Amino acid sequence: PPTMTEPLVIGIDSSTTATKAIAWNRSGRAVVEGRARLPMANPRPGWFEQDPEDWWTAAAETVRQVTASVAPERIEALAIANQRETFAVLDRRGQALRPGILWLDERSGDDVRLLVERHGVERIRQITGKTPDPTPALYGLSWLGRNEPETLAATAHAVDVHGFLVHRLTGERATSWACADPLGVWNMAERCYAEELLAPLGLGPDRFFAARQPGTVLGRLTEEAAAATGLRPGTPVVAGAGDGQAGGLGCGVIATGRAYCNLGTATVSGVWAGRYMVDPGWRTMNSASGEGFINELCLRTGTFLTDWFVSSLFGLDGVADPEAYRRLEAEAAALPVGADGLLLTPWWLGSMTPYWDNDARGVMVGLSAEHGRGHFYRAKMEGIALEQALGFGKIEAALGTPITEIVAIGGGSRSDLWCQILAEAAGRPVLRSSTVEASSLGAGICAAVGAGWFSDMQEAVGSMAGRIERRIEPDAERHARYRELLALFERLYPQLRSIYADLAAFKQKGSSR
Repeated sequence: PPTMTEPLVIGIDSSTTATKAIAWNRSGRAVVEGRARLPMANPRPGWFEQDPEDWWTAAAETVRQVTASVAPERIEALAIANQRETFAVLDRRGQALRPGILWLDERSGDDVRLLVERHGVERIRQITGKTPDPTPALYGLSWLGRNEPETLAATAHAVDVHGFLVHRLTGERATSWACADPLGVWNMAERCYAEELLAPLGLGPDRFFAARQPGTVLGRLTEEAAAATGLRPGTPVVAGAGDGQAGGLGCGVIATGRAYCNLGTATVSGVWAGRYMVDPGWRTMNSASGEGFINELCLRTGTFLTDWFVSSLFGLDGVADPEAYRRLEAEAAALPVGADGLLLTPWWLGSMTPYWDNDARGVMVGLSAEHGRGHFYRAKMEGIALEQALGFGKIEAALGTPITEIVAIGGGSRSDLWCQILAEAAGRPVLRSSTVEASSLGAGICAAVGAGWFSDMQEAVGSMAGRIERRIEPDAERHARYRELLALFERLYPQLRSIYADLAAFKQKGSSR
């Protein structure tokens, strides 16, 4: 049984809208949690920024909430999972020169085109593991060079959120491979900064923090950081990972066979690969285990779309009436596979994997007078599940080994119906993890390895990764129906591609009047 002296580690999850700090024990049980909101600015359409000082204030506050409940000497290490691709530019003292630019910022579209002209899509993908799109920091740095050249010239370091927090905690200028690589400035095969892409921007590897393997001790807490967090000075700070990879680690995805699907605000799924492989069908990231890679599917909508349907389309207030979600789910569950001939593409915020088309948008095909809100709600779940099934199929074919099970995490995984649809669309059992906070747990696993609790990541995951609370098997007959539906779903994008581009141009013309 746990005691008041049981050693703990802290996993900080510094995500886009909130920061969480959770103290974990050796068996992966959450003992105490702190939470703080993160403000976000939207200074112009498509621009999203945060003050890096808010990252630090929120992180310190959440850890203080933990140390208010457990004695600081019980905390043997901490590690961070962070919102990926978001970056800050710092002066020599480590102070931000301007607001941080977020992963969902869209200002660097022209820079994507410029870098593609300079290097080619294939070359950028081969070096970074990622098809060019405005999400990685590489393109934001190009934008700064063209629009705020004096800021870029004064930049001592461009840094991810994890590196920024490590610097505040320890004074060290260090980060993790698994946090540097989502920035799009990292040579994945050679595990170093990508000079070929950075040199034309006037940047060298010295303008980034040194990147180390996840699970490595990067530094120790300074007196000043100890005072701000309530932790002991000298507490080890360990290299963590981007929140997506950390979530995979928290689900125990460290070998071929198991995939994870995070049905959060966005939908992020991943499969571990022992060798480096690139393809437009996925993004390649370093694994939070420090060994191998994660082939990752990214869709910008998930529960975002659930909430959009509930409030914008159905005019319901899900906050005042949480039962609205249960009623809608019951209506959707009563319908057959394919929602009586209604098919939905979930690209309300553009398509990342596999089409990489920012102009792509949501479409509902097959609308008729027989369709009501239950049909829309089911088609939304099916559209997101079909896109995951499509991506898993591409990864499986490239790996040459089967995906045998999918671990579902995130808010959407609480829906029995959605998990059932995902299982049947993918034709694989879906396992629901007991751990909602998989990213913080992944950071906790890194911290535990750094603290010396375990001999390696494999042993740490075996002891700490989230327990499976439910296994949902696919129905063979319904899976066969979903295979038919997937063939139709796959035909939609090629038919719509040129319309999307023309519609975006038409909209642009109207907004400039």
